[in-house]
Amino acid sequence: FISFSTKLKRIRRKKQQTNTMPALICDTSGLIDGRLVDVAKSGFLSGTVIVIPSVIAELQKLSDNFDENKRTRGRRGLDALFDLQKVAKDRSVQSYLKVEVVADEPDDLLVDDKLVALAKKSKGRLITVDFNLGKVAKVKNVPVLSLNELANALKSVVLPEDKLRVKVTAVGREQTQGVGYLGDGTMVVVEEGASFKGKTIDVVAHKVLQTAAGKMIFSKPLKVNPES
Repeated sequence: FISFSTKLKRIRRKKQQTNTMPALICDTSGLIDGRLVDVAKSGFLSGTVIVIPSVIAELQKLSDNFDENKRTRGRRGLDALFDLQKVAKDRSVQSYLKVEVVADEPDDLLVDDKLVALAKKSKGRLITVDFNLGKVAKVKNVPVLSLNELANALKSVVLPEDKLRVKVTAVGREQTQGVGYLGDGTMVVVEEGASFKGKTIDVVAHKVLQTAAGKMIFSKPLKVNPES
């Protein structure tokens, strides 16, 4: 059995760890993206996620927009914030996570400037999927947690000669090429695969190319396995 004093020490240690964790300043794109909630549920995210009034205002404006796509994005962002707050209260999630919707924010005119200024002042990190905002933050020596970079880091490692199974969903840039995707979103170009469009086939990788947009795998078909 664990004594009460030992439990108390653990609680105090948890509180200290939470309080010393850097602030995580989340922008609008980070909430709309939705993956932040899944990362939080996994227990890999620790610290205090801070959401400023301007980000809430942007989400509300999108939610009220006449354009259906923008309206959906705004509501998804608000739902993500609500879900993130629930995760922070979930004791089964083994991480030190808090969510704070603050009332005050820096006086900068632009929302992006407010986020960078707050992250710099709090010596925290910026959570975003906005490529340009991430570059600006890094120039100003603000650490960035990019959900896109995290997703790329977690993609499966594929080497030449590895065999894969992929559904050809489209024709590539060249008319003879087929294009499909792995479960993690990695694009697979299938040479002479255009005729297999709509079918699931076995392929063998012969080249793996790393680009700024992510990883691309070039492959050749082995045999056809149509899906029912």
